[in-house]
Amino acid sequence: MSSPSAEPADGLPVPQRYWAILTIALGLVLAVMDGAIANIALPTIARDLQASPAFSIWIVNGYQLAITVSLLPLASLGEIIGYRRVYLAGLALFTVASLFCTLSHSLLTLTLARIVQGFGAAGVMSVNAALVRFIYPRAQLGRGIGYNAMVVAVSAAVGPTVAAGILAVASWPYLFAVNLPIGVAALTLGLRTLPHAPRASHLFDWQSAALSALTFGFGIAAIDSFGHGEALVASLAEFAISIAAGVLLVYRQTHMASPLLPVDLLRIPIFALSIATSIASFCAQMLASVSIPFYLQSRFGYSAVEMGLLITPWPITVAIAAPVAGRLVERYPAGLLGGIGLTLFAAGLGSLAMMPASPTHFDVAWRMALAGLGFGLFQTPNNRTMIAAAPRERSGGASGMLGTARLLGQTTGAALVALFLARFQAEGTQVSLFIAVGFALAGAMLSTLRLSEAGSRGAERVQVHDHQRFKGD
Repeated sequence: MSSPSAEPADGLPVPQRYWAILTIALGLVLAVMDGAIANIALPTIARDLQASPAFSIWIVNGYQLAITVSLLPLASLGEIIGYRRVYLAGLALFTVASLFCTLSHSLLTLTLARIVQGFGAAGVMSVNAALVRFIYPRAQLGRGIGYNAMVVAVSAAVGPTVAAGILAVASWPYLFAVNLPIGVAALTLGLRTLPHAPRASHLFDWQSAALSALTFGFGIAAIDSFGHGEALVASLAEFAISIAAGVLLVYRQTHMASPLLPVDLLRIPIFALSIATSIASFCAQMLASVSIPFYLQSRFGYSAVEMGLLITPWPITVAIAAPVAGRLVERYPAGLLGGIGLTLFAAGLGSLAMMPASPTHFDVAWRMALAGLGFGLFQTPNNRTMIAAAPRERSGGASGMLGTARLLGQTTGAALVALFLARFQAEGTQVSLFIAVGFALAGAMLSTLRLSEAGSRGAERVQVHDHQRFKGD
């Protein structure tokens, strides 16, 4: 078992490194796949528990909201008590909550268990990128983040298939029961192999944590309710609470040396550009992934089985491109790779929006593959830049912002799809794809701005500062 004094200066030794990587992968599989499984199984669960669709949606929303409000606070807590502790506590909480999900026999108990599960998933997701920084040697950080992206893509892709397979032979509680052996295995490995990182000396800022929860919780709730056509007064009230809490949060953070909301990192040009690129790209990704099934069904009449097979090239090419991009970013600028990747992503989405009236399966498949290739080429270099741009002692803040940017982009994208479907009806899916192209191109432009001389100088200053801090650890 590693210890703070025994930890190697530049990554973990082999074979401990490989076991630690497996621990991170298992945690991501749990957190990502569980969301996809619950989405697919929601109608079955609602019918079995005799719940209305409007109330049963909280099985999904409660999980997502718990992650949203706790991501940044848990990332900050990781800097103080150790990323390893937050990760392992998140894994333990997720596993125990999965047991309660399995044993639930009412909508209320299942929803409460799912909320607890969401807090556990946030513990895993908030610090996993920070842990990767201490697991891999600095020269291999890009490929480490690439493997993470591959695990996320594969987990998201196989989630619906796993859910369908389990429901074909067993009842819905077994969807959550499968988490138990994986969670126990990940905990056992993590206790023995995850690295001890240097800890910050400041105290946890509970007031900022509460303001952060209000800002992002009410902000995302407002976006979601507006997109789904709920009462405008309620949406505006949620926006008002979010903005007021956000203003107070930013004011408080600007007067702190180690802020929970990493405004100190946002002053680094390359970090701020990477965050903006991430939000734009994930907004485009969610606009596409939510609208494409409706698009293929309503416009071209594909069955559910056909849609599942035709969408598969997207996550497959992401899974292939992500680790390759992780190696490329060790040799080429992330701004260039991200710009090329998002341009390819936009081309794939645009070609999907302009498919012929009677496309063949190949016509759909190659367009899906092009979109996935572009997104996979962008994601790893962008994530690597965000993590590497921060000083090592602020890795938790960078990791938390990485997850927050993804959630903000995805929530906005899903809300926009709902809005376009309500406004344009039959043409709403195609409109969504064209808007996704716009967001992808905006992301490509933001990514290429990182190639500017000012961005390069900022990155060099951060790397020198990071090296000096590390030598003093």
